[in-house]
Amino acid sequence: MTRLSKYHLALIGVAALILLMSLVRVASGQNDITSSGTFAAALLLAVPIGLAGLGGLWAERAGVVNIGLEGMMVLGTWFAGWAGYQWGAWAALLAGLLGGALGGLIHAIATVTFGVDHIISGVAINLLGPGITRFLSEVFYKDGTAAADAGAGFTGSPAITSPAPTPSLPLLSDGPDLLGKLEGTHWFLLSDLAGILRGLTHEVNVLVILAVLLLPLTFFVLWHTPFGLRLRSVGENPWAAESLGVNVYRIKYLAVVVSGAFAGLGGVFLVFVSSKYVEGQTQGRGFIGLAAMIFGNWRPGGLAIGSSLFGYASGLQLRSTGAITSFFLFGALLLLIYLIVRVRRMLSPGRPAELAARSAREYTLMAVAAAGMVVLFWLWLTVDQLPNEFVFITPHVLTLIVLLVASQRLRMPKADGVRYRRGEQH
Repeated sequence: MTRLSKYHLALIGVAALILLMSLVRVASGQNDITSSGTFAAALLLAVPIGLAGLGGLWAERAGVVNIGLEGMMVLGTWFAGWAGYQWGAWAALLAGLLGGALGGLIHAIATVTFGVDHIISGVAINLLGPGITRFLSEVFYKDGTAAADAGAGFTGSPAITSPAPTPSLPLLSDGPDLLGKLEGTHWFLLSDLAGILRGLTHEVNVLVILAVLLLPLTFFVLWHTPFGLRLRSVGENPWAAESLGVNVYRIKYLAVVVSGAFAGLGGVFLVFVSSKYVEGQTQGRGFIGLAAMIFGNWRPGGLAIGSSLFGYASGLQLRSTGAITSFFLFGALLLLIYLIVRVRRMLSPGRPAELAARSAREYTLMAVAAAGMVVLFWLWLTVDQLPNEFVFITPHVLTLIVLLVASQRLRMPKADGVRYRRGEQH
């Protein structure tokens, strides 16, 4: 399939998804499903996950497993809060990048230079991050310091002196709030499109724009430049890359440091949202970013879809607990579409040998899908409100389900996590 046809297929998929969401909104009466507030919240929640996942993508494409993204994000949050209250938002951005890159450098020294197991090193980074930041807080934010007088404590920094700008994108959100008025009509499809566009374009944090631009930039660098080809070759077969004159150690170091910087940038975003550093504000987003990267098959486009999915589920949960039950109807409709597609394929003309080759497994999958559709539709009809405990874990459960479904097509870099030594043959 050509790239152009894939692009058109993606557009058709997005259009079909919006149409399906509009149908679910009308049928359930839950307007928050496509409201601008939900999508604005989803964008804020997806960005730090996407940045962490982008960091993981850089490291693992170079053959270094990085489960230390959480610890690197923690370092980014502390340094961003420390610099932000003294010199403002841009200093916070730079300091957070450097803090995350420092975590990446430690991981690179351990794994690339000393050959420490990548998982063990990542776990160590995740333990060191919170420990180092608590120690630094007790040193720089103790009683009697200027920071303490400004409101700092052992678990948080003072507020940053100048927040990051939040512009509205031109043509869509400047001037009269036409999108807001159209959203308020609750018309089928039109109001849904207006709500989605308004949520994604109105008063967008400048770091959101930067994060979105980093995705195509990463794709261009890694898949359309000689440097990207060398980096990916190191992740596939470092010994073959070495034989062609590639400095494998340098590539791995650079990739892991960039990985940490991206994770630190995700931490900076959390500081911008809350206007200060708060201990524990990452809340496992580094691990979720790693899951989103795996779901995306180690590619930027798939990573964007995975982080958006988790961000939307979390945003909908925050906006309306009642709207979570609409996932039952959404899932039932998806299974119905799946069944229609499978039946059409079975009824399409084909050679007798092909028709006879239909396996029992295919019929079993269709039967399971039909049963699942009935159960989900019944749950949507009978369940009005989920317990708060189930609502809280909905985004995590949704992430696990998607990873389970996507696991059949995943292909990690062949040398991901493999210990490399120059001159040795694997």
